[in-house]
Amino acid sequence: MKRAQAVALGEAPADLVVAGGRVFLPETGEFRALDVAVCDNEVAALPDDASDVIGEDTRVIDADGRAVLPGFIDAHTHVDTVQTLENAYHYALEGGTTTLVTETSGLGGVFGAEGVEALLAATAYLPITVKATVPPQSLADTFGPARASDSEADELVDLLDDDRIVGVGETDWIHVVGRDSPIERLHERARREGKRNCGHGAGCDGAKLSAFAGAVDNDHEAISTEGVVERVERGIHAIGRYGSVRDDIEAIAGAVDRVGAAELSLSTDGMWPRKLIDEGLMDAVVRRTIDAGVEPADAIPMATLNPARHFGLDDRGSLAPGNAADILIVDDLETVNVTTVVSDGEVVVHNNEVRVAPRSHQYPDRFYDAVDVRTDPEEFRVPADAADADGRVRGIELRDGLVSAETTVEPAVEDGALVAAPERDVAKVALLDRHPDADGTGFTGFLSGYGIERGGVATSMTMEATGVLAVGADDADLRAAAERVDDLGGGWAVVRDGDVIAELPYRVGGCAADLEVEETAKLLDAVENALGTLGVGVDRPLISLASLPFVGVPTMKLTPDGYADVIRQELVGLEL
Repeated sequence: MKRAQAVALGEAPADLVVAGGRVFLPETGEFRALDVAVCDNEVAALPDDASDVIGEDTRVIDADGRAVLPGFIDAHTHVDTVQTLENAYHYALEGGTTTLVTETSGLGGVFGAEGVEALLAATAYLPITVKATVPPQSLADTFGPARASDSEADELVDLLDDDRIVGVGETDWIHVVGRDSPIERLHERARREGKRNCGHGAGCDGAKLSAFAGAVDNDHEAISTEGVVERVERGIHAIGRYGSVRDDIEAIAGAVDRVGAAELSLSTDGMWPRKLIDEGLMDAVVRRTIDAGVEPADAIPMATLNPARHFGLDDRGSLAPGNAADILIVDDLETVNVTTVVSDGEVVVHNNEVRVAPRSHQYPDRFYDAVDVRTDPEEFRVPADAADADGRVRGIELRDGLVSAETTVEPAVEDGALVAAPERDVAKVALLDRHPDADGTGFTGFLSGYGIERGGVATSMTMEATGVLAVGADDADLRAAAERVDDLGGGWAVVRDGDVIAELPYRVGGCAADLEVEETAKLLDAVENALGTLGVGVDRPLISLASLPFVGVPTMKLTPDGYADVIRQELVGLEL
């Protein structure tokens, strides 16, 4: 007989007891006056009174009438971009997030299966549970041949055997709806393994959404209540989000009364360091959901039981016996003020005192010098004859958030070449391919709507692409910014009049900073402030740039081979 059974029968002492609380049972949506008895890092029993299993060595935590909840689960995030988790996980635990379901499109996008395995190794020893998905991006062939070789694709497919892999990562609908795609290899293997295929359905509706529903199991891209309902009606598990990318909680909140809460989960879709420090992680999402009018008894399962069941995490999301001892004590459900956190049986936060700290991790050597792009002047030169008779070329117009559209711009002409015309809000934009197997070349075009009046900025944070993006009002400063990012091994650099005025290194794969999270937040703030001195006035100027190569948003985007007309699924150049 397992010792946990003996505890349940009152015949052996528990290791830990949380006593005197109002325990939330997500299966029924009830709060009940129960104790929680823990043995061997799992919940052994929920007795009315655990006095019989309190021994000399039993640790007792008095909940004192407060709410006792299962640990929160982030149903969709990105822990391999911006900030390494080992330097930030304690902030997640502080707010009660004990499990993360993460994409791996950062390290996995650059290094394939090796990148995914490195992320799993980096997070295996942390007192927070990390489950990952396999990145499909290198198998996409919509705008050119799939980047992954057959052997590299095989390695990605084989990752689905790993117990910590819960499925295939977010797949943009444009890659798999109405066309054959190498990504289907991953999806088919996931189905055989009983794992999930995650979707990215931005702009997908009607018949296309029905077709997409046959390929994926969940989607986090509904931005309206009707979009949430349409997904649930088609059997797609809808995941709401509140984080650094978007706030779509009103859409999810509006759908609860129409479809119920069982097919809805919550996520951050990534919480950047400043927001993580200031607001928290899933505690912030649950708080935002309750603020939007969702009852706590519905909001809490959306951050616990629902994602656990959807992703097959049979030992998470509940305080029923047999579940991992992920336990929260919350003294105010409206503000989601988490005061004590038990993660896998370990007390990591007690009475608001965090008892864990940042940890270091050594990644493979080649992860620290993973950016290699060509930055000679010819890479950024656009010959004047690319323009039509009126001096116009095709460009990208930056709009709200992640949205960009095709536009026509009139650059200036200098020495037989087209250059930025900041007085007309025309900047030069370049995307250089930094993939280790590529030759470092790229595409240079033009951007409006960013508002940059002088200088240049570059970054290796290019969503679902492996590149270095550079934008500038001046060729020399644009080039200098790209060179600095190359020298840093990835990250951000802002240049004015030839001088680097702000920078942040992303040493790990060119994807994430390995600094302590407070330092990363400070340097990100400095980069954003420096952009303000260049005249940039758009909301969220960093994510606006990072999303320019992201073809998952069905508008005009940027690739190393030209502009991507996402709706028509074709590459186009500067010529009108």
